[in-house]
Amino acid sequence: MGLPAMLEGNLRLPLIGAPMFIISRPALVIAQCTAGIVGSFPALNARPQSLLEDWIKEIKDGLQQFKEENPDEPVAPFAVNQIVHMSNTRLRADMETCVKHEVPIIITSLRPPDEVVQAVHSYGGLVFHDVISLRHARKAMEQGVDGIIAVCAGAGGHAGTLSPFALVKEIRREFDGALILSGSMSNGGDILAAQAMGADLAYMGTRFIATAEAHAVPEYKQMVVDSNAVDIVYSSLFSGVLGNYLKESVRNAGFDPDNLPDGDASAMDFAKTVENEAKAWRDIWSAGQGSGSVTEILPTAELVKRMQMEYEETRRKLAAG
Repeated sequence: MGLPAMLEGNLRLPLIGAPMFIISRPALVIAQCTAGIVGSFPALNARPQSLLEDWIKEIKDGLQQFKEENPDEPVAPFAVNQIVHMSNTRLRADMETCVKHEVPIIITSLRPPDEVVQAVHSYGGLVFHDVISLRHARKAMEQGVDGIIAVCAGAGGHAGTLSPFALVKEIRREFDGALILSGSMSNGGDILAAQAMGADLAYMGTRFIATAEAHAVPEYKQMVVDSNAVDIVYSSLFSGVLGNYLKESVRNAGFDPDNLPDGDASAMDFAKTVENEAKAWRDIWSAGQGSGSVTEILPTAELVKRMQMEYEETRRKLAAG
């Protein structure tokens, strides 16, 4: 197993709050980190680009203040997600900002992040790369990443289709770094199950949409609460990459969720996506199949405490036989 030293003693639960487009902002990140789990946000959420530096400073100041006021409480490091794709014209500027402020963890998506790894390792930071297959994992290993996020069937956002039982085993055979599992998890028992499969950390996004600190409209949060696993549609139409979305939001946007055409991967353009408010994730809402286990909207600190209790209770039940 490969839990990084940076995380040792700084977590209440072996959990990363996944970066969610639009939704993850400093308030949610600070709430996650001070609750004892890694909080994260996409760099592209900070608009204009100059706002990224302000957000990083806000998060660092918030965590430092919490540490000073609560010296005996664990405070987790935070992460920034970078889309490594030729259409992301902000990548260089965003990475320069992250390196300047020595962001503890960078989560990369899409292309193997060679230059990002070099930049982050220059100051002792970590790079976690998300993948949907062993082939993608191998490319990330070649670049020297510190952790691999196995994005399995049922995850929110740009999810894969493989079972976690299959993908985790395949990656673990070849990788001894941090292995993080994503896909349909929503409670403390799920986190323990991820560890039992061979992962070091769980990766959870959808459950945090329905929190007080999430930057989502009330209708979005409530739709997550009201939806079940069958209410998720898997489509490439909205961004050019296959991902999971709430069927009702797709229907509300004027589409038939049961008859969606394929999207054009060659037209994928993250620069346009962040500028056009009618693009995917603002009007068409992303969520994973774990929404079926979300029953209420809670403050992040209360949610993490509940998950910690579920985690310990599940472990006790298993130990008792």
